[in-house]
Amino acid sequence: MTRVTASSIAPARIEYLKVRNFRALRDVEFKDLTPLTVLLGPNGSGKSTVFDVFAFLAECFELGLRRAWDKRGRARELKSRGGDGPVTIEIKYREPGYPLITYHLAVDERAGGPVVMEEWLRWKRGSHGQPFRFLDYREGLGRAVSGELPDREDQRIDTPLKSADLLAVNALGQFAEHPRVAALRDFITGWYVSYLSADSARGQPEAGPQERLTKTGDNLANVIQYLAELHPRRLEEIFAVLRQRVPRIERVLSETMPDGRLLLQIKDAPFSHPVLARFASDGTLKMLAYLVLLNDPAPPPFIGIEEPENFLHPRLLPELAEECRSATEYTQLLVTTHSPFFLNGLRAEEVRTLWRDEQGYTQARRVSDLQGVKAFVAEGALLGQLWMEGQLGVGDPLVNQGAPSRPVGSR
Repeated sequence: MTRVTASSIAPARIEYLKVRNFRALRDVEFKDLTPLTVLLGPNGSGKSTVFDVFAFLAECFELGLRRAWDKRGRARELKSRGGDGPVTIEIKYREPGYPLITYHLAVDERAGGPVVMEEWLRWKRGSHGQPFRFLDYREGLGRAVSGELPDREDQRIDTPLKSADLLAVNALGQFAEHPRVAALRDFITGWYVSYLSADSARGQPEAGPQERLTKTGDNLANVIQYLAELHPRRLEEIFAVLRQRVPRIERVLSETMPDGRLLLQIKDAPFSHPVLARFASDGTLKMLAYLVLLNDPAPPPFIGIEEPENFLHPRLLPELAEECRSATEYTQLLVTTHSPFFLNGLRAEEVRTLWRDEQGYTQARRVSDLQGVKAFVAEGALLGQLWMEGQLGVGDPLVNQGAPSRPVGSR
């Protein structure tokens, strides 16, 4: 599929993630994140927990820290068992044309409510000198340096927040005098961490075009209406791919009913009348939703997808992996999977294996760092094949629940 997008600006990229005291993520870090990052591991290894770190951070900005904290059971359920100190999330990301920026957030609980113990933004302007914090807050008190390119010589302005459970980046990012803070706020609030459901896509929402899928995809008909009205060429490209992936599909229709609701219908080539979406297969609806998401004319800066293999034919998954990689020209993707067929469409540097150590905490390693993987791939081996043979050391609950310590190739 030739992808033409309305977005011509390179996206910001997350290059590093470190998490402490977030459920099974007692102390884990991901270095040198690629535009497409895929998490592989057995059930309970922590893949969904890493996924939820991004959802938690996005909800903190969208709904507020208190709601995101309470939704996850507060400190009793959210903090690592036996761990001390606050829940800490640290990301390093790069805006095009700017130095690497580190965002650090540490949250703990007092009297049943969350408190921002520490929140700061740091960068180093030049190749020499020490990094400095141009935003630094603790428990609602702190200061920030304003300006397009804040430097250590610039004036720091004390700006207390109304309460200790507010995020300084979310608050100050609404003001024009803090453009770098605003850029981070816009970046995080634009994340799309999906929980797409075929059942949700079968609904009949109220009519009206909508630019982006909801997290569950229950407005799929609205987004198709939007694409049909404003981006018909893009929609036809999506239908062309859908016809390749799902035999006999001709097109998808989004029609307004007399009561003002939208009716999603799928037209099979041999038949004159379309089929209602509620009678379409789960796989058809999931594939349609993924194609709509990955071919958004104005894509979100970050997309999270959990287990895209569900309901899809295995032979479609390598092509979906390639579709995900193609989308990273304009966005960044995090995907969790159990599918060797999806892995077969990936590169070793894009995949991280996760497992739980003897203490029950999640550990992670990049597949390209495992001994022997590069040599096998150079000889034509596919990652899914290596995984199913037990050569990656994790992921098969019947073979090995431990760390990927066995050298690849030791058969």
